[in-house]
Amino acid sequence: MKPNLKPSAVRVFAAAGMATAVLSLTACQKADASSSPPAKGSAQEVVPTVKVVSARTVRAAPSESVTGTLFPAQGLMVGFEVGGRLSVVRVKKGQGVKKGDVLAQLDPEIADAQVAQAEAAVAAAEAASTMAADVAARNEKLQQQGGVSEVAHRTASANAAQAQAQWMAAKAQLAQARASRRRHDLRAPFDGTLIDAPEQTGATVAPGTPLFNLERLDTLLLKTTVSEALRSQLEPGAKVRVESVGARVSSDEAVVRTILPSADPATRRIPVELAVPNADGRFVAHTLARAVLSLGQVQDAQVLPGTALSALNGDHVWVVASGQVRRVDVRVLERREQGEVVVLASSPLDSVVDHPTPGLSQGARVSVK
Repeated sequence: MKPNLKPSAVRVFAAAGMATAVLSLTACQKADASSSPPAKGSAQEVVPTVKVVSARTVRAAPSESVTGTLFPAQGLMVGFEVGGRLSVVRVKKGQGVKKGDVLAQLDPEIADAQVAQAEAAVAAAEAASTMAADVAARNEKLQQQGGVSEVAHRTASANAAQAQAQWMAAKAQLAQARASRRRHDLRAPFDGTLIDAPEQTGATVAPGTPLFNLERLDTLLLKTTVSEALRSQLEPGAKVRVESVGARVSSDEAVVRTILPSADPATRRIPVELAVPNADGRFVAHTLARAVLSLGQVQDAQVLPGTALSALNGDHVWVVASGQVRRVDVRVLERREQGEVVVLASSPLDSVVDHPTPGLSQGARVSVK
């Protein structure tokens, strides 16, 4: 016999069954979500890429660079020793001259007249001296024969001596006039190049007025200073490398010329002068130059691009080993004009990271291009 269920009880049982089914489905979905793998495109560790450059080994010595100014070996403002009107300028700016070449001339009209006057005075004094000497000689013979008195003889001799002295004075005045005339021609006192020269004539110049700036540029003097500790390692005659600061020129033939025994009172550094050969004109006077002074024995070093060197917290480079970067401290021996640096490292360097970023750290993983 079938049980007799009321409709309300049936509805209750149906609702309970549906709730149970919904709860079971939700639990299954949560379990599936917790056990599913992570979706593609989630964040992963990014390994930076670096570029490495090769290093080459050279023989170099520890050195120190000092900067100074290049001066001409000789420099002089040249002018006339006598005054007059500037008549001729025979040279121009930038021209090379030899010792003794005529640079300019003053109008010689007055000087030539003075020379002629002095020559005439010499001729007159010579004639007077000759005549006085003849009179003195005749009086001496006559005095010996008793023909003239002793007083007359002495007077004639004195006149002859006076005429001789006047002749000598006239010759001295002639020499002075000729010397003054020669100084109307201004000559170069040494071989050099004219840096400045007058461009017009006709002006009246006073004695000693500077007109020409003459400099000897085949050898330049690099004047700089060094520390007291470095002075003991320098010797006159030692060769030094000199590089121009503003241009890519250098010379390995410069020599230490002078080491002064007294320090500059303002800087407490020792003045040093280096002779820099400049026959080919590669260096420019009155510009800055850098001298590389050797401080030790020659040893193996590495040449690297300057872009591989880092200076933060000391000079160093980065090398890659087994996919990781490692810092290697170096000592800079020389900075070359081609943008290269010569460094001394604790161990030989085969290759280094070029253009290292500030974010590199010891042991960081990297990939190499």
